Amino acid sequence: MKPKALFNWSSGKDSALALFKILQEDQYDVSTLLTSINKEFQRISMHGVHVSLLEQQAASIGIPLVKMELPKEPSMEEYQEIMKDTMSGIQSQGITHSIFGDIFLEDLRQYRENQLQSIGMKAVFPLWKQNTPDLIREFLDLGFKTIVTCVNGAYLDKSFAGRIIDRNFIKDLPGNVDPCGENGEFHTFTFDGPIFTNPIPFEIGETVKKTYPKPKTDSEEKDGEYTFWFCDLISK
Repeated sequence: MKPKALFNWSSGKDSALALFKILQEDQYDVSTLLTSINKEFQRISMHGVHVSLLEQQAASIGIPLVKMELPKEPSMEEYQEIMKDTMSGIQSQGITHSIFGDIFLEDLRQYRENQLQSIGMKAVFPLWKQNTPDLIREFLDLGFKTIVTCVNGAYLDKSFAGRIIDRNFIKDLPGNVDPCGENGEFHTFTFDGPIFTNPIPFEIGETVKKTYPKPKTDSEEKDGEYTFWFCDLISK
């Protein structure tokens, strides 16, 4: 019998490709999608996508969705407590593995593995250490379609928000930006492809600028800000 697994679903392209590969390999019974939600705004953390579109994705994929609701700016203690409660409920379903779409961030992988090990679960990384230019080409060749919903202003300007990722998009990326946005340069919403029974309909709304305070460091005399551009997607 295949081990039961949850899939950490962000709604974006890396999640979609990782889930595709996991389903193709058929080594796990993926019984749950888990997504972090901003409780106040009912949007996916960092991606900024409204929960209504997330729910349509899960319905089209055909895997039950668990939404982990977080406060607007949770402390690490709050986050870990909410995660602990969520994972306790998931484990009660006999789930033993947790699947991620991470590609090459070593510290993030180590954090995930340590947290899961502490509760007796194992982490799975189907895209780990694969070449990111190859991954984005594979993603497009498979017929996936995805739109940029958030860009980090430290890497990209407003014009990249709301663009569909295609080969022209990849060519337009500056040299310091990973083509999969693995360093957090941009985030996406995947609305069509081989894991979906039907495309997710939406309209493109306005693009808004949001700033967040940088954490204080001993080397900085004053605080700075992170700038992000969010393209709103409106469910049809």
